[in-house]
Amino acid sequence: MYIRRTKTKSLDQGEGYYTYRIVESVRIGQQVKQRTLLNLGKDFAVDPAHWPYLTDRITAHLQGLRLSQRELPGGEPALEPSLAQELEQAAEHYSALIAARLSQPVADAAVKAVEADYQRIDISQVEASQARSIGAETLGLHAVRQLQLDEKLTALGFNGIEVAAVLGSVIGRMVSPGSERHTHAWLQNQSALSELLEVDFSQISLTRLYTVSDKLFKHRVQLEAFLGQRERTLFNLSRSIVLYDLTNTYFEGRCAANPEAQFGRSKEKRSDCPLVTLGLVLDGQGFPLGSQVFPGNASEPATLSQMLEGLRHFDPSPETPPLIILDAGLASEDNIAWLIEREYAYLVVSRERKREDPREQADALLVRDTARNQVTVYREIDPVSGETRLYCHSALKEKKEQGIRNRFHQRMEAGLAALAAGLDKKGAIKRYDKVLERVGRLREKNARVAQDYRIEVVADADKHHAIRLDWQYAPDSAQKDRQCGLYCLRTNLSDWDETRLWETYLMLTEIEATFRSLKTELGLRPVFHQKKERVNAHLFISLLAYHLVHTLRHQLKEKGIQLSWESIRTIMATQQRLTLMLPTDANTTILLRTTTRPEALHKQLYQALNIKPDPIGKRKTI
Repeated sequence: MYIRRTKTKSLDQGEGYYTYRIVESVRIGQQVKQRTLLNLGKDFAVDPAHWPYLTDRITAHLQGLRLSQRELPGGEPALEPSLAQELEQAAEHYSALIAARLSQPVADAAVKAVEADYQRIDISQVEASQARSIGAETLGLHAVRQLQLDEKLTALGFNGIEVAAVLGSVIGRMVSPGSERHTHAWLQNQSALSELLEVDFSQISLTRLYTVSDKLFKHRVQLEAFLGQRERTLFNLSRSIVLYDLTNTYFEGRCAANPEAQFGRSKEKRSDCPLVTLGLVLDGQGFPLGSQVFPGNASEPATLSQMLEGLRHFDPSPETPPLIILDAGLASEDNIAWLIEREYAYLVVSRERKREDPREQADALLVRDTARNQVTVYREIDPVSGETRLYCHSALKEKKEQGIRNRFHQRMEAGLAALAAGLDKKGAIKRYDKVLERVGRLREKNARVAQDYRIEVVADADKHHAIRLDWQYAPDSAQKDRQCGLYCLRTNLSDWDETRLWETYLMLTEIEATFRSLKTELGLRPVFHQKKERVNAHLFISLLAYHLVHTLRHQLKEKGIQLSWESIRTIMATQQRLTLMLPTDANTTILLRTTTRPEALHKQLYQALNIKPDPIGKRKTI
């Protein structure tokens, strides 16, 4: 085995360049011929002086020899450790590619009758290598083919390598979320996705992942429309209900080159970092219909019309626009007027401070009564607009909100008590202006309950030092406690009863779950890119990954399997693809590439999704 350099010419311009191949000499009849084992391409950069050592190590891997560094051919001294490590990694990679190229499929005896293949193996010399994850990747690729995403990419002009790079990025975001650099390393060193796609990801550079993500985002509108229609057809979805909300994600770094990276109110409490805002529209089953990236300081209500105008093609028909469900942050009077003008039905969480307590109404209705929660509602019709207001009280929500208020009260009062005690201690803050400043900081840190207190700082005659700090509850503090657990829904649907309205409102939890999945399971945050186009592409890849995840989870839910993607991913991580090196008594080594047997939990998921547990099967190289 040796490496051969060959000069060739490009087809388009006829320019000369060199390519590199690993070849071996084989005897065919009475002749000795050279056989190409692996094409290394034109970018092979190993110093020719080390080619003999590299091929020597490749041979050792293919023959299953013990892998310790030996001297170079010709008796030259051993290599420097760093160079030896680099060449060893290259030898491992090239030997795996050669073994795969020379391998033959092993028939599955469980599928058809085959002749038994018995070999005498030295058990003490058996080794396993090249372990790669394959379980979650199999699920991801199944979802890709169900949604026909690979076919759509080809139709949009992506070539074979670009399609593989896109699928690697999207499935990588599903299985091992991180930056593009992380995904690139994961594809080469940890995943068997290359075997599933029959692509060598070592030939796809990190730069290619970046450029293909840029190209992908340019087709965002077409891809979102295609996936929306495909999901609707695949699962017979109704688009009569549309949910819209926004979230934001933060950057590591200043991100000065991105005009949309602005400081704002971070939903992750990272207001110290620049933000971008992601607007997302879902249908009633939680499938994404459209997305848009806004500046980090965007006004939430101002984004509604832009998003909904872009979804006209998702309406069931021009005569029946969908029901729009919004949280309070988007339910401004201007947005409600805009929805009415365009004849949308709406169900929104009211911003109004006036909230009737259903528990005080004789004709209130109990819409949920479980050991964990009780929800009471009271319906009222606005005599002027005809709009329905549904006042709701949730015992669980009351407990949560009261607990939050109590924690802020405790923090506020502990801070005030410490400040008051310091007025009589040596070395503590006593200056009148500094005490006022500390009180202001306490109000800022505990803004949720700051208005519940009447605080007075009493100063000495010349206003230099504070001599007493007094505080008491404001008169309306108890009323705010009674408001815990109360909220109001507004709608122009006059023919829906209380139970149907309240249960439909609960669909807002679906978009909250989507944002939670995007951020915690699919690598939406943080963003390390600095350019606007790269940021948008990063967010879009996470969104495409969510399409695949939700496609899988929707089918699992129909089979009664209520697992988060994180749980599914953890279960499937234990199924691996690996190579067994089996030394025989005939002085040969059998390299058997196989997949670990699916365990009970693997089988449950595979059967629910109608997926073959081992789509590649065994492959043998002698």
